[in-house]
Amino acid sequence: MNTTIGRRTPAWKLPSISGFGLKLFACAATLLYGIGASVIQDGIIHLDQYTRESLSQAMSEDSHLMTMAGVGSALQMIGGMAVPLFAFLLVEGFRHTSGRRKYLLTVSAFALLSEVPWDLAMQQSLWDLSSQNALFGTAVSLAMLCVLDLFKEGKGVMAGLLRVCITGGALVWTMALRVRFGPSMVLLTAIFYFFYARNVLKTVLGILVSLVHVTAPLSFYLIWFYNEERKHRELKYAFYLFYPLHLLLLGLITVSM
Repeated sequence: MNTTIGRRTPAWKLPSISGFGLKLFACAATLLYGIGASVIQDGIIHLDQYTRESLSQAMSEDSHLMTMAGVGSALQMIGGMAVPLFAFLLVEGFRHTSGRRKYLLTVSAFALLSEVPWDLAMQQSLWDLSSQNALFGTAVSLAMLCVLDLFKEGKGVMAGLLRVCITGGALVWTMALRVRFGPSMVLLTAIFYFFYARNVLKTVLGILVSLVHVTAPLSFYLIWFYNEERKHRELKYAFYLFYPLHLLLLGLITVSM
């Protein structure tokens, strides 16, 4: 007897997103940001040649320039969606890794490795200290988690003040180093860590912090449907390598234009 007759198939199924899916989306957003900031802004428009007033005047006279400026800005805004995703994935990785020291050393090593490609892509120079690549913000945030975890059992006002001071110290480091997306990365990492099991609260607080990047709050739709599956862990170094390699490629394209 066919028992399936009369059953109704759900009209809409909630999405389910693995950690691998979140990483792919974050990398895609990062790539779009780089294309907008490096290839379009510096390679095609040569933004450094304009003042605000002269750029407005040039765009009013050149529709192609206006279009490219709009595309570049849009791609950079889309790229902001990567920040909450990387902060969320950092906390997930921290909670599940069996070697936190190795994790911190790996992230720090790739931050250093990415600095020359970052300078090439964003400043068209092999060495420039005006800003540092976003992986430095990830490294500082991870170091913050390591310190916070040492005092996770503390309770009371003094313990709370200590956690605030540790988070504040990480914020100061990212601002002093002028890390791209650094302050947002630190704050979002702290929110995901402190309110790990309180989904609604961490989502609301995370969205408020992410508003500075315009499109970044949209990432919380993906985070909300995270299914806690950590697939293809053997590819973790491919994601680390993606960051310096894509910056190097964008930098080479930009300086050749």
